[in-house]
Amino acid sequence: MPTTAPRVLVFQHLAVEHPGVFREFLAADGFEYVPVELDEGEPIPALDSYAALWVMGGPMDVWQIDAHPWLIPEMAAIRTAVLDYSLPFLGFCLGHQLLAAALGGAVGLAREPEVGILPVQRTVMGCASPYFAGLDADFEVLQWHSAEVTQLPRGAACLASSPRCAVQAMSVGQRAFSMQFHVEISPTTVTEWSAIPAYRLALERSLGVGGAVALDRASQAQAVSFNALARRIYENWRTTCGLVPTG
Repeated sequence: MPTTAPRVLVFQHLAVEHPGVFREFLAADGFEYVPVELDEGEPIPALDSYAALWVMGGPMDVWQIDAHPWLIPEMAAIRTAVLDYSLPFLGFCLGHQLLAAALGGAVGLAREPEVGILPVQRTVMGCASPYFAGLDADFEVLQWHSAEVTQLPRGAACLASSPRCAVQAMSVGQRAFSMQFHVEISPTTVTEWSAIPAYRLALERSLGVGGAVALDRASQAQAVSFNALARRIYENWRTTCGLVPTG
């Protein structure tokens, strides 16, 4: 009899902020990627039929619940997934911040936004964490954020930091990992994101007019290393969370 592929539920907040290259990894491992576009009013499904929950980035902030009321049920779902179901969790950028906020941490505006290809450093806990196994102590990533986690949730571990942002990555318990930076990027990421007004404004404030072109070139030049980093983080996450490939 045919078997049903394990499904990974993905909360998206903008159509162009999807799992990027991670979709290839999921497909190769036999996992089905199931996106829910929350900003377009799609409902959150029951969590108990999914093997994992991923939460992507977006131009909104966690505190903008008046403009984006779906943030409230989204954070409730994240809390239920992580605390009640122990569902394997992976958060990217806004998803990292939503995990912190959902579990009682704090998120606020960064004193200095990070936009560009910049280094992050593993913390002492990060050097011991299986989520970062096989990575260098310092590595470069794509940054594009103006908010940050300002207080960790209870029981969370900070795994990476940078000079401008203290909490670049964190883990909560045994099956939840999130990162402020981006490793999911594809060949069209910078072009697509720079077309979003809020992202373009942040980019031009940090890199100047024309910064999108320079950032796209730099991103393309490091595509191979970025994809290798993404694959390592994905495999570490999958292994640590106990998800077995079926493909």
